[in-house]
Amino acid sequence: MTRPATHIWRLLKWGRSLARHGALRGIENDPNTPPQVKRLARVARLGTIQPREPNYAEAFTDIGPAAIKLGQSLATRPDLVGEVAAHNLLSLQDSLPPVAFEAIEAEIARSFDVPVSTLFAEIDPVPVGSASIAQVHRAVTTDGQPVAVKVLRPGIRERFARDIATYEWAAAHLEAMGGEAARLRPRLTIANFKRWTNRELDLRREAASASELAEAMKGFEGYCIPSIDWDRTNGRVMTIEWIDGIKISDREALVAAGHDLPALARRLVLAFLTQAISAGFFHADMHQGNLFVRGDGTIVAIDFGIMGRIDRRARQWLAEILYGLITGNYRRVAEIHFEAQYVPSYHSVDEFATALRAVGEPMRGKPVSELSVGQMLDGLFAITRDFDMATQPHLLLLQKTMVMVEGLATSLDPAINMWDVSAPFVRAWIRDELGPEAALADRIRTDVETLLRVPELVRRIEDRYPARGGAPEPPPLPDIPLMWERRAGERPRWPGYLLAAALGGAAVAGASLAGLF
Repeated sequence: MTRPATHIWRLLKWGRSLARHGALRGIENDPNTPPQVKRLARVARLGTIQPREPNYAEAFTDIGPAAIKLGQSLATRPDLVGEVAAHNLLSLQDSLPPVAFEAIEAEIARSFDVPVSTLFAEIDPVPVGSASIAQVHRAVTTDGQPVAVKVLRPGIRERFARDIATYEWAAAHLEAMGGEAARLRPRLTIANFKRWTNRELDLRREAASASELAEAMKGFEGYCIPSIDWDRTNGRVMTIEWIDGIKISDREALVAAGHDLPALARRLVLAFLTQAISAGFFHADMHQGNLFVRGDGTIVAIDFGIMGRIDRRARQWLAEILYGLITGNYRRVAEIHFEAQYVPSYHSVDEFATALRAVGEPMRGKPVSELSVGQMLDGLFAITRDFDMATQPHLLLLQKTMVMVEGLATSLDPAINMWDVSAPFVRAWIRDELGPEAALADRIRTDVETLLRVPELVRRIEDRYPARGGAPEPPPLPDIPLMWERRAGERPRWPGYLLAAALGGAAVAGASLAGLF
């Protein structure tokens, strides 16, 4: 187990990088920041010259690969990091200088335990993409198929494990301070981040996600997923069909190729809704670098390291919430929040409906170009505070993806109205899934299954597992000893940790002045 002094040293070193980019100013000025965290921030920035405008994206890039991924995750949490920081983190590019091709070639050979020449006739040594976790090379298989080969950076799993251990330690101490820090549930945020990251660090999982999404979207015309070469895929290497197309962000090239941009924008929105609401399994990294348009107008998605899931009940709630916002039925939207137990029952449904109306009414009937997403998010997060809503991390990935899709759709068609595009789809899904026929079918199936069970067993299961709310059961969180907790027979540990923090801060400051950081 990593010693607390090591965690403190890492946090001070990372804080030093944040301070150089002015990224600690918001933490120190936020009235909700616990005093202990403010003190640590002051130690970390000691002696630094901070820019007038903070650049959070550059700060996280300087810290390293795990921080880049964490920064992308925090971009969905303006409630946690503030609107300015979240907006800046949306620009965080997941790119790093490439690893030497010799090391990549050795990694491929080691992972398959065969010479690379038995798998690929040729591999371009210049990568087409180099991110924090892996890099991608164009190649041709020994049977002549053009493919993209994604390879994990050597040693990346170990580095992520080390950094995430410190994130967990810091989150546990932050949450234990209570107040706003406890309501925002940083431990659960880091637990979800760890789970998503571990999936990305196993390329077999990414390949399986691509295969599953391809099945889910099989009936959706104009949207496709590249096929996986399973014979050339393992935990560290993934081989996938090569895609020739125009990046969806290259508007001029799309126009020159004769593509219908408003049609592409609508199809992109509907593809996302189909994944999230119909399938409950969606591509959660739909940024402009991961979507291409083929010559026939088909949208092709790549990079399936980050995927989101929503269970059927939560999808029903989500569809009703969207439809309620579209139609202005704020009372029903409020009721769903109480049914899902997102809002504590001691609050008023009517008051919550009025608060939702204040946020929703300015958005209705306007194109995206006329809406202030910042104002909307400000209003929504103010509601979460006023009504004691605990953060729902299972919905954060969905929110992040919705923002991405909205941005891409707007870049293709500035006049698009997201509500108008979404309404027919959501209405049809609600009719099919929540209408009388669907309700009857669900009831018959449930009743038959119940009758086939032994009554006593049913009662015991229901007693043991009572009904939960809309949030899925949180994953088990690691048991992290807090610095201020003493075990029986132990001597006080605070003096040592304070000394470690002071010495660590001085060492980091000295190293910084010497040009080491």
